[in-house]
Amino acid sequence: MERLMSTTEVRALSAPERRRKRGIITMGSLGGFALILFGLLPKTSAPVTFNFVLGNEWVLTRERIVDSKSGALVFAVIALLAVLLSVLQFRARKTIRFASGLFGASFLMSFLCWAAAGKFIPFTGLLQGALFLSVPLIFGAMAGVLSERSGVINIAIEGQLLAGAFMSGVIASLTQNKIAGLLVAPFAGAAIAWLLAVFAIKYGIDQVVLGFVLNVLVIGLTGFLYKKLLIPYQSTWNSGGTFAPIEIPILAKIPVIGPIFFSQNIIVYLMYAAVILIHIALFKSKWGLRTRAVGEHPTAAESVGIDVNKIRFRNVLIAGAVAGLGGAFFTLGAVGSFSKEMTAGKGFIALAALIFGRWSPLGAVAAALIFGFADNLQGLLTITGTPIPSEFMLMAPYIATIIAVSGFVGKVRAPAADGIAYKRGGGSH
Repeated sequence: MERLMSTTEVRALSAPERRRKRGIITMGSLGGFALILFGLLPKTSAPVTFNFVLGNEWVLTRERIVDSKSGALVFAVIALLAVLLSVLQFRARKTIRFASGLFGASFLMSFLCWAAAGKFIPFTGLLQGALFLSVPLIFGAMAGVLSERSGVINIAIEGQLLAGAFMSGVIASLTQNKIAGLLVAPFAGAAIAWLLAVFAIKYGIDQVVLGFVLNVLVIGLTGFLYKKLLIPYQSTWNSGGTFAPIEIPILAKIPVIGPIFFSQNIIVYLMYAAVILIHIALFKSKWGLRTRAVGEHPTAAESVGIDVNKIRFRNVLIAGAVAGLGGAFFTLGAVGSFSKEMTAGKGFIALAALIFGRWSPLGAVAAALIFGFADNLQGLLTITGTPIPSEFMLMAPYIATIIAVSGFVGKVRAPAADGIAYKRGGGSH
């Protein structure tokens, strides 16, 4: 690729500009990879059928049949043109978001044309499933934003999700009321968060170690109760059921978009509300300003009368409640019953999404959606069959992580006081 700037100009680049430059280089490398591997190397070709109708939404086009080799080649060329556009925008000191989005979509389509040669791809269903799998990741990432923006590292997201999943399933089963299970889930997550807040904020325990200890505690406790109560008395203790999808009138009828966003269950709609509320509150309210202040410079915040540890304690509890609500998705939103360690590390992936999103609510959502899409894509291609070995397909979400880190994230900076205990009048320690 053409050299972007002279050495002198590169040295003068700001940190965001250097990140964009790394992103462009990564996109160029991936675009060339797609052109050669997906478009030029395959010797045979087969039709790929993309279906765009999932239910009873309005139909613009039902399906499209694309030649796999030609489609992969065309989309790879579009991806490279998107890289060229990003270079021009970079030189003009403009944002490269549109070019990056175009590249991502084109690279994905090039890959799908190659990997699904001769197969049927329910495209709308693929995107709907990606959003569905992203829900607990987004709730977990929002919990991380609330906690870490105020200066407390929240490694215990996994435990908070699992506690919410367990309690929501049990209460829904005992009461035969899914709403009751949903309402208790935030309290379960907040209970684990209370332990985190007490030991991390009041006693200054190492927050990373404490988070792992709390995760192990929840895993062990729920595993014990699952064995002693939920397995032998499953019909009473572990049969809560799941929420049915709720179609939003008119909006659910919009082609492609409608089934993805507006034909989901109540937990997904609560996720929309949580993201919007947290984003607005964090950047447009007095609470948000104080939260960011105690996460960046607690001593300065205290000097203007802000009770640093009170803000942190409150935020950690709210974060736990949000994660607990996300945990209800596993039982009441997806499966209908609790199983041992059913969160399967989603809390840690949510933590990664938080970091990749640069501790921003919308950035964390975007990162979580990437993970959810990669997870759903590997499942779909494993079922339909693909040239890629199944072991590599299972690695897809983590490959997406590596790509995000190496090309589009680079070095990130956490809130300055994140993970540092604070003693009133004595500063951070």
